[in-house]
Amino acid sequence: MMKGGGMAKKEGKMRIRAFPMTMDEKYVENIWNLLKEAIQEIQRKNNSGLSFEELYRNAYTMVLHKHGERLYSGLKEVVTNHLESKVRHDVLQALNNNFLQTLNAAWNDHQTSMVMIRDILMYMDRVYVQQNNCENVYNLGLVIFRDKVVRYGCIGNHLRVTLLDMIMKERRGEVIDRLAIKNACQMLMMLGIETRNVYEEDFESHFLKQSAEFYKIESQKFLEENSASVYIHKVEARINEEAERATHYLDESTEPRIVEVVEEELIKRHMKTIVEMEGSGVVHMLKNNRMDDLACMYKLFGRVSDGHKTIGDCVSRYLREEGKALVTQATDEQSQQTNAVTYIQNLLELKDRFDSFLLHSFSNDKFFKQVISGDFEYFLNLNQRSPEFLSLFIDDKLKKGVKGLSDVEVEQVLDKSMILFRFLQEKDAFEEYYKRHLARRLLNQKSASDDSEKMMISKLKSECGCQFTSKLEGMFKDMTLSNTVNEEFRSHLQNLKNLNGVDLSVRVLTTGFWPGQNAPPPINLPRIPSQAFDVFKNFYLAKHSGRILTLQPSAGTADLNALFFGKKKGEGEDEGAAGGSEGGKAKKHILCVNTYQMVLLLMFNTREKVTYEEMREETLIPDRELTRALQPLSVGKTSQRILVKNPKTKEIEPSHIFSVNEAFTSAFHRVKIQQASARQGEAEPERNETRKKVDEDRKHEIEACIVRIMKSRKQLNHNQLVTEVVEQLNKRFQPSPLIIKKRIEGLIEREYMKRSDHDRKLYIYLA
Repeated sequence: MMKGGGMAKKEGKMRIRAFPMTMDEKYVENIWNLLKEAIQEIQRKNNSGLSFEELYRNAYTMVLHKHGERLYSGLKEVVTNHLESKVRHDVLQALNNNFLQTLNAAWNDHQTSMVMIRDILMYMDRVYVQQNNCENVYNLGLVIFRDKVVRYGCIGNHLRVTLLDMIMKERRGEVIDRLAIKNACQMLMMLGIETRNVYEEDFESHFLKQSAEFYKIESQKFLEENSASVYIHKVEARINEEAERATHYLDESTEPRIVEVVEEELIKRHMKTIVEMEGSGVVHMLKNNRMDDLACMYKLFGRVSDGHKTIGDCVSRYLREEGKALVTQATDEQSQQTNAVTYIQNLLELKDRFDSFLLHSFSNDKFFKQVISGDFEYFLNLNQRSPEFLSLFIDDKLKKGVKGLSDVEVEQVLDKSMILFRFLQEKDAFEEYYKRHLARRLLNQKSASDDSEKMMISKLKSECGCQFTSKLEGMFKDMTLSNTVNEEFRSHLQNLKNLNGVDLSVRVLTTGFWPGQNAPPPINLPRIPSQAFDVFKNFYLAKHSGRILTLQPSAGTADLNALFFGKKKGEGEDEGAAGGSEGGKAKKHILCVNTYQMVLLLMFNTREKVTYEEMREETLIPDRELTRALQPLSVGKTSQRILVKNPKTKEIEPSHIFSVNEAFTSAFHRVKIQQASARQGEAEPERNETRKKVDEDRKHEIEACIVRIMKSRKQLNHNQLVTEVVEQLNKRFQPSPLIIKKRIEGLIEREYMKRSDHDRKLYIYLA
């Protein structure tokens, strides 16, 4: 039993005999010759009779017995010989005839044979090549082909020249063998073994250089012969053509490189020339609404650095010229009669025009948006009267019955106005004017719709905060309260005696909310309206104790009943006319006038002629208001001349005499006396007054701002303080450092702050 077990143990041992390490030289030589013969057969394409298994085993044996080097150098030699003697000779023969085809055929054969040879010598690849860190069989074949064929003497040059010539022919419109070029390029790429060096050195660098030369000349020719838009389309076509060429039959990695060359030569070098081309450049496109051409240019110039900037600069120059022309035309002295509405309308149309370019040509590019906004801000603020004109424009749109616009249209117009409003630097001046115009609309009941008014105020509120609109909202509140007060007054009158036939409707305005009522002139009212007003005063003050009511003659209106007797005339208010009654039937009219005009016209109830002097003394109306009231009555439109002035001149002097126009006729029963037109904006003296008021308000705002900053910072040096003030206020207006400095001085005098003892530029807040 034991013995048997021992036997099993012995048999379980297995010995592997060592492979005979020595192979004599002769045996190696034989094996090599066999292999060499086979390789040559493969190169001659006679590989059908070969036993690949046997060849593989032979190669394996050689490498195993450490004869890898012999095999490797032998292979190198055989391949080199074949390429030098046979292949190169064939290619050289074909230099001037079917060169690319012959080279390509040789390359394909070489690839095929190298694949087979690689299969036979696979073991050498796996062992010898790995250990000695040399090129594998297939790559070795590529290196030899590159050095012995492609880069040999004139073949390399000829290959390059042939390829470049064919591409040039195609650029000129001839048809070429694209496949041949494609094969050649693929071959060059493969010969680079993992890199693109061969392709780059032997072909691409020369191709790019030649293309640059070609396009340099072509761009000159194009520019001389074509307009900007045609040029752009041609460039686009060229870029697409080159990109297509690169992807189709060159290597696709060439595409960005060749496109860059074309961009450089056709666009970048000539950007300014194209953009500023006389009669077809950017300005021409803008003038003639060539949106598609501009869009093409935008797209094309986007390919190069600074391309959009070049277009932007040109757009900006043109826009500034256009805008400046609109604005200066409005500020010229000769055209003082500028219509504010057309002025703003023109600016809005300009904005619309450029917005549609922005949308359709510049695909809403942020850069162009900034350019356009910057230019608008620049020229809108060239005209000092822009805030006033913008307010008048909105006034015009919100007035009753002017345009018959729908709510949606009104909102669109207001939105557009807000765009211009954002560009205004003096928003506070706009606020002042807007307040005046709103007051006029509300008091004369000219407002088309409260909703539109409130919508505008809410737009201003969201833009500038509620401080900006609090007074405007107060004005609305006053109007609503006045309506209630009037109703109460009416019911109060029913228990009371009649007001001598006067129908009185009063608006009670809170001081501070409404513009221009600092100190109304104390004028002498005629007896009857004065009594009517006193009745209301007593009624109102009985309800609200501790308030003061003052009459604002500049804001009120009156309707007068008037009788005109052909030759001789008389006028009166409601209780009929005093005066002669000769000559035909009396003509009856209702005259709609303002308070001042009412006071003046009622004087003619008691006398026939009144001089300017007498009017001034009896009514105490200030000169400016008096002249303004008399102008439409005596030297206005003929259909509205209620009074005759003697002498008949345009100007009104203290000695001039006024009398009622005996033969006044009008087609209307109600005659509305035109007041000075609002559309032209204010006259010079009023404008200076508004300016003064705005400047006065600014002083307070600047001071408040300085105190706010100093309170939170406790101490601050001069420059920082000025910067912060400007930063906080520039949403409303641009305060000048000089004015800020004056305000600081004022605050130091009033001991809100003081200068530091050791540093005169440092301010310290005093609580």
